[in-house]
Order: sequence, then C-alpha cells, then structure tokens
Amino acid sequence: MRNIEITTGRKFAIAIDHGEDFFDALDAFCRDNGVRAGHIPTFVGGFRSAQLVGSCGPLKHPEQPLWEKIEVKALEVLGSGTLAWDAEEGRVAPHIHVSAGIKAASADGRTSHLLAGTVQFITELIVEEITAPALTRPRAANLYDVPLLTFGHLN
Repeated sequence: MRNIEITTGRKFAIAIDHGEDFFDALDAFCRDNGVRAGHIPTFVGGFRSAQLVGSCGPLKHPEQPLWEKIEVKALEVLGSGTLAWDAEEGRVAPHIHVSAGIKAASADGRTSHLLAGTVQFITELIVEEITAPALTRPRAANLYDVPLLTFGHLN
C-alpha cells in the first residue's frame, strides 16, 4: 500500500449535456480550468451508449488486465474516479468506474471501468481538485502496462 496526505483546491460542479462525449467534455473542463489532478467523488446521469471493460466469454488469464470492451446502450449511471496527469500525453488521465442500469433490460446492471460514453439528457458531476502532491499515472511495464497512480513531481 502507498498513501500520502493531499491538499485540495477548488471544487467544481459540472453538467455534461445531451449528446456530448463524456471524456471529451471532461478533458475540455480540465484544460480550460487548469486542473491536473483531482477526484470525482460521484456522478450521476444517463448515457446514450457506453463502452465498458468486459468480455462476453471466459477470461483466458483472470489475473491479467482485460483490454476487451463491451458496448451498452440507454443507461442510467452512477460513477466516480480520479484524475492524474499523464506526462507522455500532456493531459489529464481519468480513471473512472461506473455502475450502470440498462433501461431496456429491467435496469439490469453492469459495473466496470468506463472507456467511452455519450451523454443522454445530462450527466452531473463534482470535481475536487488536488493541488499537492502532483498525481501522475505512468504505465507499469512489470504489471502488463497498466497505468498506476503515483505521487510526486510533474515532468
């Protein structure tokens, strides 16, 4: 386990509107407001469609990360995540997980890592900025290239 005390900065309320791409809107928000790290304690809303990490078959290697995705449509979502700086890409790298109910399937649920999402009606979130220490998300070559949260200096 690793841990560190954080210093928080500004808090923002964000409404991502109908038809907007969730990650494009979040990226634009971070750029426009100079947010390089933070957390999203919770968000609620609807997605017209979303891509989640998942597979429809058995996992060949359950101990390894799954890079496959599934697409689901017409969802109600509840999610949260963290924001950390990706020095290689020069932008914030979100790590977002959601629990989603599929409206057309008696609100049957899916819970996973969110890869993409198009908002239906509205998605409302709170972002709390973390000003210290710098949070980064470099890839760990020894752990299948998974991006891991680290605490330290920005490059």
